[in-house]
Amino acid sequence: MNLQENLMLQGAAKLIKECAGVSSEDIVLIVCDYQSFLVANQICRACLAVGSNTNMVVIQPTAGHGIEPPELVGAAMQKTTVVFAVTSKSMSHTEAVKQARAKGSRIITMPEFLPEMLISGAIEANFTEQRLVAEKVKDLLTIANTAVLTSEDGTNLTFDLSGRNGRAVHGIAKEPGTFAAPPNIEASIAPLEGKAEGILVVNASIAGIGLLSSPVKLEISAGKAISISGGGDAQTLRSIIEEANDEKVYMVAELGIGLNPKACMRGSLLEDEAVLGSVHVALGSNASFGGTIQTKRHIDLISLGATLELDEKVIIQKGKLIV
Repeated sequence: MNLQENLMLQGAAKLIKECAGVSSEDIVLIVCDYQSFLVANQICRACLAVGSNTNMVVIQPTAGHGIEPPELVGAAMQKTTVVFAVTSKSMSHTEAVKQARAKGSRIITMPEFLPEMLISGAIEANFTEQRLVAEKVKDLLTIANTAVLTSEDGTNLTFDLSGRNGRAVHGIAKEPGTFAAPPNIEASIAPLEGKAEGILVVNASIAGIGLLSSPVKLEISAGKAISISGGGDAQTLRSIIEEANDEKVYMVAELGIGLNPKACMRGSLLEDEAVLGSVHVALGSNASFGGTIQTKRHIDLISLGATLELDEKVIIQKGKLIV
C-alpha cells in the first residue's frame, strides 16, 4: 500500500465512523461503478476493518444524475442498515434511495467523489460542529416565505418558500432512515413549483459539467427555465436537459446554501455545492425532499459571490454567510 492509499484510507475511516457510525452490527452495501471503484474500495476496506457485514456491487455508470440504479440493486439496498452510494452520477434523488430510507437504511451518497477528496479539502471539516450551523440555516429557510437571490453579474431571482420545510444535509447519518452526502454540508429547500421568477447567472460549477469556463445565464419564468445562454457550457447544459426528454427537468426544484468551511471548488458536485457561502439552484426532481416534481434528473447550478435574502433579511452578503 502506498502513501496515497494510506491517506485515502484515513479519510474513508472518518466517513464511516464520524458520518455513518458504522459498527460490527451493520449490514453495509457499497454501490459503485468502474469510474468510482478506487474510492469505493477504500470505503469497503474501512468498513471491513470495523467488522461490519460488508458487500460491494459494481454497476454500469448511469447516464445522468438522478437516474435509478438497476432494480436488483434497489432491492438489495432495502436489505441493509447502511448504503454507501459511491457512484459517478448521483443517486440521491432516486426512488431506490427513498425506498431504502423508508425501510430504515442509513444512506451515504457520494457522487463525483474524487480520490483526492478522501485526503484533503471538505473532508477535513468538523461535521459535528457544522451540523449546528446547518440546522440553524434550515430553520431560517423553513420560517421564510420569500427568498431573493442577486449578484453583481446579473442574477435577480425570487422564490416562494411558503409552507415548505428546509432541510439540513450535514454529512451525518447515524439514525435509521437518515441521509447524508459527505463531505457536503448544506441547508436547502424545495421552493413552491411554478413560482420562481427572474434571471440566474451561474458562475462556478454545474452538476455533470464541472467548473465553468464562462458564466451560464438562465431566464426563469413561472418556475421554469425558458432560455439558457452563454458559451460552450451553456450548450452542454441544454444538451443534458434535452437528453432527459422531460419538460419537468426545466423546473426550478431547489435553493441551497453551502456550509462547509473547508470545501473548495474542484469540479466535483459534492464538494462544489458545499463551499461556504455558495448558493446553488437546482432544476428537475425535488420529490425526495418536500417538493412535487418527479423526474429522472436533478441538476445543481452553483454560484459564488451572490447575495441571498430571506424575507428581506440578508443571510449571505456577496458570498459571505452572515448567520
